[in-house]
Amino acid sequence: MSTPPIPQAPSPHHGTQPVFVSPIPVRAATLGDALASEWTKIRSVRSTMWTLGVMIVLLVGIGVLAAIAVNATGTDLGSTPVLSFGFFGVLLGSLCVITLGVLTIASEYGTGMIRTTLTACPSRARVLAAKSIVFFLLTFVVTTVTTAVVAMLQTAIIGGADADGSQWLGATVGVGLYIATLGLLSLAVGALVRHSAGAITIMIGVVLLPLVLAMFMLSQSLEDLRMWLFEYSIPSQLSVLYETAPTTSGPSGWEPVWIMLGVTAVALFFAFLSLDRRDV
Repeated sequence: MSTPPIPQAPSPHHGTQPVFVSPIPVRAATLGDALASEWTKIRSVRSTMWTLGVMIVLLVGIGVLAAIAVNATGTDLGSTPVLSFGFFGVLLGSLCVITLGVLTIASEYGTGMIRTTLTACPSRARVLAAKSIVFFLLTFVVTTVTTAVVAMLQTAIIGGADADGSQWLGATVGVGLYIATLGLLSLAVGALVRHSAGAITIMIGVVLLPLVLAMFMLSQSLEDLRMWLFEYSIPSQLSVLYETAPTTSGPSGWEPVWIMLGVTAVALFFAFLSLDRRDV
């Protein structure tokens, strides 16, 4: 006795049964898609508003208060650039940019969101590039615009002391590039460490530790190292962008920007290797 044949379900590709076609176009993700995603994330989280908001308050508040104090006391500035009084606010504000740079990537490791990000965009190089571009442009624009506003207010408050074009360029665009690149270095450290508090602590040490070490190097045999730490520390490099007279040693002109760009490029390279070869 033969076994009856097992009935087969009709194929969805044959007969009269319609085949469903999604109306949503399917295509590979591009860098533009990654940039749009990162822009949505960075502008929608509260950490961005708080860190950049505090940075703006520090830049404007300290810069204006310093100008008011100088104007009230009638201090003779001599060869001191008027715009250099914005340095103190920028130095404190840089800590906010460092924090935001670390949180841009390290917070995703803390919450596990990085898995969703890499699922939507499997190219890890594209993810890191998108985060870097969006973060750099945002912090550069905010810092440059704020320092320009502070510079105008300082010039208006301290009468009879006008700055030339090179001073304006260094105190606005130069400082904006330096601070944004410093934040990008923080992002790279966050990608390497993958822990927000640890990466922020490391970056604060990078900013302040060279000066602290130099202050305690009292031995004459360490004089060369002491001077090198003073001249190439981040606060000293940042102050160079406000100076007009060339320095006899250490970085001068726009050299601090190129130094920071070189260090950040190396850090981003190792951040990519870490992201590409380590599990999330």
